[in-house]
Amino acid sequence: MKTAEIDKLQSNSALPNEQQTPDLEAERYELHAAPTYRFDPTRRDLFRLLGAGILIFALSGGSDAQESGGRQRRQGGGAVPQTIDAWLHIAENGSVTVFTGKVEVGQNSRTALTQAVAEELRAPVASITLVMGDTALTPYDMGTFGSQTTPRMAPILRRVGSAAREQLVDLAAKLWQVDRALLTASNGMVKQANSQKSAGYGELVKGQSLAQAIGNEAVLTPAADWKVAGTSVPKVDGRAFVTGAHRYSSDIRREGMLFGKILRAPAIDATLASADTAVAAALTGVTVVMDKGFVGVTAPTQQEAERALSAIKAEWSVHSTASDKELFETLRPGKSAAVPGRLQATYTVAYIAHAPLEPRAAVAEWNGDKLTVWTGTQRPFGVRQELAAAFQIPETQVRVIMPDTGSGYGGKHTGETAVEAARLAKAAGKPVKLIWTREEEFSWAYFRPAGVIDVSAAVNDDGIITAWEMDNYNSGGSAINSLYNIPGQRCEFHQTKYPLRQGSYRGLAGTANHFARESHMDDLARNCKMEPLAFRLKNCRDERLADVLRAAAHTFGWERRVRKGGNGFGIAGGGEKGGYVANCVEVNVDPASGAVKVLRAVAAFDCGAVVNPTHLQNQIEGAMVMGIGGALFEAVKFDAGKLQNPHFATYRVPRFEDAPRIEVTLVNRKDLPSAGAGETPIMAITPAIRNAILDAAGIPLYSMPLAPNGVKRG
Repeated sequence: MKTAEIDKLQSNSALPNEQQTPDLEAERYELHAAPTYRFDPTRRDLFRLLGAGILIFALSGGSDAQESGGRQRRQGGGAVPQTIDAWLHIAENGSVTVFTGKVEVGQNSRTALTQAVAEELRAPVASITLVMGDTALTPYDMGTFGSQTTPRMAPILRRVGSAAREQLVDLAAKLWQVDRALLTASNGMVKQANSQKSAGYGELVKGQSLAQAIGNEAVLTPAADWKVAGTSVPKVDGRAFVTGAHRYSSDIRREGMLFGKILRAPAIDATLASADTAVAAALTGVTVVMDKGFVGVTAPTQQEAERALSAIKAEWSVHSTASDKELFETLRPGKSAAVPGRLQATYTVAYIAHAPLEPRAAVAEWNGDKLTVWTGTQRPFGVRQELAAAFQIPETQVRVIMPDTGSGYGGKHTGETAVEAARLAKAAGKPVKLIWTREEEFSWAYFRPAGVIDVSAAVNDDGIITAWEMDNYNSGGSAINSLYNIPGQRCEFHQTKYPLRQGSYRGLAGTANHFARESHMDDLARNCKMEPLAFRLKNCRDERLADVLRAAAHTFGWERRVRKGGNGFGIAGGGEKGGYVANCVEVNVDPASGAVKVLRAVAAFDCGAVVNPTHLQNQIEGAMVMGIGGALFEAVKFDAGKLQNPHFATYRVPRFEDAPRIEVTLVNRKDLPSAGAGETPIMAITPAIRNAILDAAGIPLYSMPLAPNGVKRG
């Protein structure tokens, strides 16, 4: 399918119906009872949609709903039904269309997955188009999070590409009446050894409608033999993003479209007491929507919608007294009990916002009882489920399309914007676009959980850690277990009551737990008068962690560091989700003001076999800069349930002046499967900065952010 045809299909306001394309449930080939599936090649509904050629299906078991194309388990129990889903289509013109429920939110997964297919299919990257995150076209997927796209989706698409390649070779062998062992596939063609005979993939499938179901038996190319994967293929569709041609959710326009605005409460937990909408409803072209506590307006333009919203007179009952001043006492009342002979400390982590470049946005359009929504989300199928539940309609009547979106960082899992836009569109009887303001994005999205972390540890005279206990309250259990060799360590996560809406964030609690652990490691090293890198290596039995620590130190010149003026040096490392990271940093602490400046930061990263070196380096650099914000100054301020800093003018994120000189060393392990890289690189930068501040100023810090107003001496 050509890109223009895909765009046309994805821009269609209505869901496919029986006259246009096959019913969605029929298209998915749902199996509810049959233990086996006999594929019927005479079925022509998908070929009618995609055109003649080769269509590759994957038969999935019900145990792996996230990545295999199966449906997730529904509330109320019951097994996930097995499904057959289309993953790849090769057209008569040689173009390749690949379908995945994963989405692109700036991490360059579109490029990496294209490389995976190109590698196994032996086809040019330019011939491959990915359709991503469209619930009417792609296999079911639980969501794009947890650094799972590379380790779980890429192998599926590699198997699909491999199966398609083998079928093409079979076609050529049959066509030419030769032994298939004499044939090879490369660059979108099948060629015969010692012969001039060759044919492009499109030539081999011309006039045919061939379908194949595959399992997990496909043989994949080892990373050491990669030709396309493992190279720095430029970003797919990169020009569209640079030139502004790419359409985000906020750029979508539909015929007769209106603009929507939602009445927001003045504080969390506030309830609407009354709303006088008479003036707003009298405005030309304005529709007012009221449903219990939900109040919104639609109008022909964004400005008219804003004026209509401001004309509503609302009275609220405010209940919340939540304040950041009592945050940590709320999360963990009291203090941890002292243990003789141990170094103990309590570390705290503030709430921080995702602050994505693109605020939430959605365009909703009803066509009879069928709903289509364009929205930037990491979970298109999850949003589809939310919409179906909100309007009490079957999921088959809901289509969610996710345009490549301007970042999410774990903050775009939920579908509230989609639901709001759909409610307004249903009431107005026309398509509605809803774009959150920056203040709405800060105030009404969820936050990275705040936390309190208690650490207690002991070291013997030889510098060996003999005891380690770590209790995390609220921020989460990700990466809570130490990778150091500590017999009998105890690490626990404790759920608590929390005052603000909270949820996923890049790395989950990995950043908080690495902050506490790696800060405590430096303090232990100081107590036993050991150099911090040597102390870590002495207690490390995980060779991959040791390797990234050594690699970062080598690139940084750790052994040659000289502390002068207000400069100091710090190191930290760790791992999570199959990736390992180490950071070395140099900071300056101004002796007069206490202002902290990160001068230089080095990262060494191991995520197995590297798929795209340049894009991986970009991911790591971005994670480090993002981590500097959380390390030094990012914090959500709130009082009486109201956010106090809901704008970039008051919520400090890293700026150009905050970016240090960054160097990245990739530890390319071609002997290991590729792991995800979206999260782990953010986890060690905070403790490395904290330890550098300690080295520079002699002041141990135990709270994130470390120095929002500089380091206080004395």
